[in-house]
Amino acid sequence: MAEINPAIVKSLREKTNAGMMDCKRALTEAGGDIEKAEAILRTKGIASAGKKASRHAKEGAVVSFIQPSGKVGVLVEINCETDFVAKNEIFTKFVKEITEEIAASKADTVDALLEVSGSTGVLFKDAIATTIAALGENIVIRRFARFQVNGGLVASYIHLQGKVGVLAEITCENEATTKSESFREFVKDITLQIAAAHPTVVNRDQVDAALVASEREIYKAQVQGKPENIVEKIVDGKMDKFYSTACLLEQACIKNPDITVKELVATKEKELSDKIVITRFVRYALGEESGEAPPEEAV
Repeated sequence: MAEINPAIVKSLREKTNAGMMDCKRALTEAGGDIEKAEAILRTKGIASAGKKASRHAKEGAVVSFIQPSGKVGVLVEINCETDFVAKNEIFTKFVKEITEEIAASKADTVDALLEVSGSTGVLFKDAIATTIAALGENIVIRRFARFQVNGGLVASYIHLQGKVGVLAEITCENEATTKSESFREFVKDITLQIAAAHPTVVNRDQVDAALVASEREIYKAQVQGKPENIVEKIVDGKMDKFYSTACLLEQACIKNPDITVKELVATKEKELSDKIVITRFVRYALGEESGEAPPEEAV
């Protein structure tokens, strides 16, 4: 029997787009014969789903699920090939069910998720393959974020019928605060803020140092020829403006532009007599490339 080495497994995977372990099992069953292994995969329906995986999937939906406790939530981007399928009942049902399954899963990456079973005992990758076969289009779980908090709430907001989604984690010290209508309204407002204003971090400390240095150099180049002390003041002013766009806490509130989000947090802390912290968030725009700024959209 031919040796089942990584190279032949890789070759079969490239031909069929089936998973690595599926390819290895098929090759073992076929005695190392790559053509027989491909036939085995096709017979099992794995290769037919895999071939569709070579097609581009950039439509779909950004969806969320928050467990009733408000302590666990997920934001997921699931892609298909066409907007028509994105609105199909089979796809929307699959998206809803698998998002709830992801919330219950302990997987922290898409690759890890595909290899674990949901509550029905079916592997996530097999559930996707079944949906691909039913719809005739490639289906991809592109990315997801899962937040879990002890004191506070996890909240989400979906905008433009699944084109933009936000997941935010906001903590407090007193559990009673989470029951407050005022706190819950505040949490909702923060998710709306993130969706509309598209911050990239919560505060200045989270901005990449290399990006800060790059921005300062750009601003310095814009004011060449001025005295050094003047240059530094101008650059500092431009950096403040940069932070007021990138940092959530420094943004003007969309509901009241006269105050910043940081000031809103302070007001809410005083009102509720509790320490409130926006700890983290993610914002997904459907189909955006890595590093690509999503289109500006008003909420």
